[in-house]
Amino acid sequence: MIDVSRMEVLSPAGDFERLCAAIDYGADAVYLGGQSFGMRASPQNFTSESLCEAVKLSHSKNVKVYLTCNTLPRNNEIPFFEKFMEDALNAEIDAVIVADLGILSLVKKYAPDIEIHMSTQTGIVNYVTANELYNMGVKRVVLARELSLDEIAEIRAKTPSELDIEAFVHGAMCVSFSGRCLLSSYLVNRDANRGECAQPCRWGYYLMEEKRTDEFYPIFEDEKGTYILNAKDLCMIEQLDKVAQAGVTSFKIEGRAKSSYYVSIVTNAYRMAVDILKKNPDSYELPQWIKDEVFKVSHRKYCTGFFNGHPKDCQYYENSGYIREYDVAAVVDECRDGFIYATQRNKFSVGDEVEIVSPGTMYDTMRIEAIINEHGENVDSACHAMMKLSIPCSKVYPKNSIIRMKK
Repeated sequence: MIDVSRMEVLSPAGDFERLCAAIDYGADAVYLGGQSFGMRASPQNFTSESLCEAVKLSHSKNVKVYLTCNTLPRNNEIPFFEKFMEDALNAEIDAVIVADLGILSLVKKYAPDIEIHMSTQTGIVNYVTANELYNMGVKRVVLARELSLDEIAEIRAKTPSELDIEAFVHGAMCVSFSGRCLLSSYLVNRDANRGECAQPCRWGYYLMEEKRTDEFYPIFEDEKGTYILNAKDLCMIEQLDKVAQAGVTSFKIEGRAKSSYYVSIVTNAYRMAVDILKKNPDSYELPQWIKDEVFKVSHRKYCTGFFNGHPKDCQYYENSGYIREYDVAAVVDECRDGFIYATQRNKFSVGDEVEIVSPGTMYDTMRIEAIINEHGENVDSACHAMMKLSIPCSKVYPKNSIIRMKK
């Protein structure tokens, strides 16, 4: 039976802009990182001061904040963890996400009352491990991505109901087990287990015979070669009912390094999908336009990962590139007096057809009749980065609505 009362859309927040996107577009909770101990080193992440601001804003919108400290830290990093937790407590975060048992023990030492979530990096694949973590004080387990729905259901059946179960339902997948990859460390000395992955699984490779170091032989499906390690992206939006039936209550979206547009659109799609599931748990069916939304962000080809058993079609050998068919034209600042006032993001022109996306509703389609720059002049195109502009429009859209167009 699906427990609709505990369902949660959990969105990534790589920086303050993406945090606001997640909040605006319906996340129940966000996960974000500080300046250390997090599995994403490339986003800006949050300083101790901006973390306080982030939590304050989130809580004002009834959104929870989970702080990642899910790296596998080395000896020289341990002395800095007490200060890290002190900052986290000062910010009043709702939970910490950890992967390492030593870090788990330090969280209990420095912050005995904080809620602990055990990261997918831990590799939780059975109910014995889940129960043992629960006995150690863990409130939630983020399951390994290699589990099927049947295996998740067994974990749910054999663990206390008070233990929350979280699983990734959307975003990039790693070719290595639960993200524990050494390729990046070997090839470019960037440790994936401390948030610095260079994503060598997305690179193209050639074969070399050890005594002929100047001769490279392509491993190929065709003349382009083969990206033998490149995984497709995960997308379970059409099967959320099955994920919920298996016992997952927190639906996690990958993407702390993705754009604010990605966070907005994907969060919006899953927010609407979860709301439909809550209303119709026994007859879950999405309208086509919601299904289409996840294809309107930059993405790789999609698959369902391990949820339906051993994956038969989850690698993509042609290239490592993203599919990107839509651009953000502008972001709405306000609407008044029959005009949209917006900030440009990519070039668009008079006569272009655009879609306007607002939280919790189907997008509107509109043809641009005029563009007026900040000096009140009519122009043919919005062609200057971040220019302020206005567009005639009879409808009112909320701030941070997105104006996009097909490429």
